This record gives sequence, structure tokens and C-alpha cells, in this order.
Amino acid sequence: MTGAPGYVLAEVTGARSLSPGMTRITLRAEALRDYPSTRIGDEYVRVHFPDEGAEPVLPEVGEDGNWHYPEGRYPHVAPYTIRRFDPAAGEVDIDFVLHGHGRAAGWATSAVPGDRIVFGAPRRLYEPPAGAARQIFVTDATGLPALGRLLEQMEPGTEATAVIEIADASHAIELTSPAARLDVRWIPRRGNGVAPSAITEALRGLTVTPGTYVWVAGESKELRNARRYLRHELRLSAEWYAVIGYWTFKHEEWLKRYEALDDETVTRLESVWEQTGDQELGRDLYEVQLERLGL
Repeated sequence: MTGAPGYVLAEVTGARSLSPGMTRITLRAEALRDYPSTRIGDEYVRVHFPDEGAEPVLPEVGEDGNWHYPEGRYPHVAPYTIRRFDPAAGEVDIDFVLHGHGRAAGWATSAVPGDRIVFGAPRRLYEPPAGAARQIFVTDATGLPALGRLLEQMEPGTEATAVIEIADASHAIELTSPAARLDVRWIPRRGNGVAPSAITEALRGLTVTPGTYVWVAGESKELRNARRYLRHELRLSAEWYAVIGYWTFKHEEWLKRYEALDDETVTRLESVWEQTGDQELGRDLYEVQLERLGL
């Protein structure tokens, strides 16, 4: 974003339904022509949504790169995957899960050409070892945009298995890949806020052979057991798996409980990250504390 103010103000140019549960919004901005995309399939941005029926409030970007909004005007923010990036056209596609509630889903449902949103530079998390000849992907609907792009970018010699839980069978979409073999399995009417998640159950039903990279995404609390299975039962090394929380069920209620914690408890909770230089061990300790606190 050469010469840009540190953010992209992008305009909706189109919307297309992918399924009853997902819509694709195409966004355009001149700043996207030199956007610092990671080019990795799960790259995501923090999207700043305007109030309903209003224009976006633009931030001021400080010398440190931080965004600053007028007091009381901070927008709703949520992370979303860039499903397609076309620098020549100055376009990106972002796919939105339509779960019937939430500011972001509401915005996407009513988005029309000319509507605008703000986002910054992307980050990515997917980083399989060079020797990963087979890859396993297990996710709910929120991981579908990243999964779709990751599969499209796979090396031709790689084998891939994808297991996706969706709210309804009609929410399945076409997934393609140049992988040597692609096995796609759908689990309808599970997870996604409509029923207990099947992610850990699905992982247990798969054979994880040496040289297999495992990528898991979905609801944060549901993934704690999935991560324990990969780390402590299968004893995979940290570089051979990624477990990524994309959302939290009843997030506003969870946030209220967290904000109700006293200062001493919060300090004790956050200090677990300082107890070890091992990020995965730190996550073990942190998740145990969250569960003890009912979070």
C-alpha cells in the first residue's frame, strides 16, 4: 500500500450467494493494486464495519502504525479471510457465513454496490513443513474460505483430506484442488452454533501418518479438545499441526464473564504466557486456567 494511509477503504462491487449459508462479497480499492498480500491461502484481515446505514468512520494512523478513532466511534471489528486477491483489478473477495445474527453477517446480508468497509494489512497462520506429503483439514463453516483457497494453492503431488461440519447439507460448496488426491467429507447438522461440534470426533476417525500436516479451525472452545488430542494423545510436534480459533460461541456472553474477572485474576491468567518460552506449553496452561474460570 505504497503511499496509503495504513488502511484500505474498499467499496463493494458485487455480491454472490455461494450457498444458503454463505455469501461472497467482492471489494475494490486502488490501494489493493500494491497491497502487501502474503499470497498464503489463510491470510486474514481485521475488517472494521460501519454502523448500520452509515459510512465508515476512518481512523487516524499514528506514527507507530496504530489506528485511532474518535472517542465513542470505535467500529465493530472482526477477522475475515481473503478468499481471492487480484492486484491487477484492485479486488478482493471475502466470504461471509450467514448465521442469522451478528453485525458482520448482517452487513454482508444487506451489502450493495457502493457500500464501504475498512481493513488493514493481512496476516497468515498456515505454514506446513516442507516435507508434508499429506495434509488434513478439519473445520466448521467459518474455515471454508481459508480451506477453499488453501486447497486451490496446493502442490500437485500432495494428498489432501478435508472434513467440514456445516449447519445443513445445503451449505456444502464445491472445493477443488490440484492435489494428487482430494478427499472431501461433509458433516451436516453439527457444530456452527446449531449442535455439538464433531471436529474432535472427526479427527479421531482419521489416520494421521508420519509426514501428515493437520490444520484445524472453528469455534475456540470446541477446539481445545482437538488440540489436546493432536498434542498430547498423538504427540505431534508443534510444526505438524495448527489449531486456530475463528470464533467463540455466544461471544458477547463470554466477553462479559471475562470482563467481570477481578484484576488479580486477570493478571494471574495472563502471566501464564511468561512462565515458559514454549508457546504450545503456554497455551496448555492458559486453556486450563480458562476452563477453571468457566471460560
